[in-house]
Amino acid sequence: MKEKLYLHDNVAIINFDLAYPTSMSELLGSRSLGLFAKKYLKHLEKRDPDLHAWVTNGFTMDQATRALSRVFRQLIVMNPDEIDDYYLTDKAKLLEFVEGLYNYWKSHQRFSYTRQRYTGRNASSFVLSDSNFNTLLRSSYRFLEQKLQGRKSGVYRQLQAGTNSAMSTYRARKLAFPETYKAFADIPMIEAVMLRTPMILTTRSNKRTGMFEETDRNPVEYFTGDKSTWFCYPAKVGDLLVHIYFHRDFTCSGVSLANLFELANPEEAQQKPDAIVQFANQDGKDETKFFYDEENDIYVGSVSYMQQAEYFGYMKKMVLTLHNLVMMRRGWLPIHGAFVNITLYDGKRKGIMLMGDSGAGKSESIEALKALGNDVIKDIEVVFDDMGTIHIEDGVPYGQGTEIGAFIRLDDLDPGTPYRDMDRSIFINPDVLNARVITPAAPYSVIARNHKIDLFCYANNYDTDLGMRQIEDMDEAKPIFVEGKRMAKGTTQEVGLSTTYFANPFGPMQKQEVCDPIIDEVFDTLKANNIYVGEIFTHLGLDRGDRDGINVAAQELLKFIQEG
Repeated sequence: MKEKLYLHDNVAIINFDLAYPTSMSELLGSRSLGLFAKKYLKHLEKRDPDLHAWVTNGFTMDQATRALSRVFRQLIVMNPDEIDDYYLTDKAKLLEFVEGLYNYWKSHQRFSYTRQRYTGRNASSFVLSDSNFNTLLRSSYRFLEQKLQGRKSGVYRQLQAGTNSAMSTYRARKLAFPETYKAFADIPMIEAVMLRTPMILTTRSNKRTGMFEETDRNPVEYFTGDKSTWFCYPAKVGDLLVHIYFHRDFTCSGVSLANLFELANPEEAQQKPDAIVQFANQDGKDETKFFYDEENDIYVGSVSYMQQAEYFGYMKKMVLTLHNLVMMRRGWLPIHGAFVNITLYDGKRKGIMLMGDSGAGKSESIEALKALGNDVIKDIEVVFDDMGTIHIEDGVPYGQGTEIGAFIRLDDLDPGTPYRDMDRSIFINPDVLNARVITPAAPYSVIARNHKIDLFCYANNYDTDLGMRQIEDMDEAKPIFVEGKRMAKGTTQEVGLSTTYFANPFGPMQKQEVCDPIIDEVFDTLKANNIYVGEIFTHLGLDRGDRDGINVAAQELLKFIQEG
């Protein structure tokens, strides 16, 4: 990144390699502060013309910001009544400006960036640097506030004054890349991410629309990025390596990946990836496409630079779509659902896998089970909470996960649930419909190993039946899963009763001819291993506020586990 401070809409990225203030004087005299102050003055021009007129006082914005910087630095060594300056003729007005500037800064999605010159050396120093910057900015604000109000404050709030998140990056010099993908070679790779949690992010888009479609042209041919404006998050998705390249304007989504996908270390990241995502490509196409490069055996996904792509679901689901396409080529069956291992205090243990499209109630059923079985459940081990796989080894079906975190809709969870892990969570648009939280769910060592399946149920959110229903005949069960029926709840563009092939529009729908024989093999194997296959009735599509249906379903699940 070439700039010391990059500003775009509500995104602010500080390049600590070029601008890292270590004292109050450096901060208050910095060009970066002047640049941001000019942005705030433009904001005031529309929002508070009176304050804008007082601050500018006939000056240009450049002159005003320089004059403000001068008086701020004078206040470090002098008292206000010792300084002969226009701005100190009305200390209350200047204090109003300082408080407004501080709050305007905090209203941005703020990130710091640094490049580790030698990978692994002082790998955690960027965290200390960011923390020191946070302290400096907060203490500078408090100093000016107390100087201008003429007294000490009585209440001190330790806010996240600096950044929401920090990134340490490196240049991958030994990338095992085919020549076709040389455009990505110099883009900084993320080595480590620091998140200031609980983190609250706001985006202008709050749902996903459209489909991920296959294209016959490799998107890398029209990749527009470069090393100054893009970053790469090398992710371990299940046992795959996916390079996720994103434009810096979408750093909000990029750093949020840290709560969802295991970050590959530099040695792992420089191997040949199984898939590549170019996210927010400025191609003017407004597309979400994927391509299979048969020659190099790499799937490539592309999401155009567009406002709706601010919704985190676009990045997450493109990654999972590519994962699913790769796994189907290996004969594994992608499952859109939730899978947990439940262990009771009496020693009984069951692997519970629920399948269903967005809003079906799979995650919510598990949460209801947690609450209901609090006195008898010793441990709940999450294998996946959105996307996983079933594969067959030696005639036995096993489940594996893809994500170390969960991207959960707040609307349907028990009111207390989101706050149990809020100290590690990222909240996205928590004040609107389809609010989401990204929270850690399981270590990578858990999701990437085989897990025994004891129950495999379709999450039915549209029928009025209660509890669960076992289906012995696979010829009856299979069509229910394949049809993928649900009552859509507004989390995508769909409304009302809809169907999606195998409840999974992220790979299986696009490649039904590949998925069909895998489904047949898996269901035959489930039957041969006497695994419970059926439906669980969640009622979530009938009445969002009615918890009775999902509570009955949770009771049936608990009964199944207790009966051993």
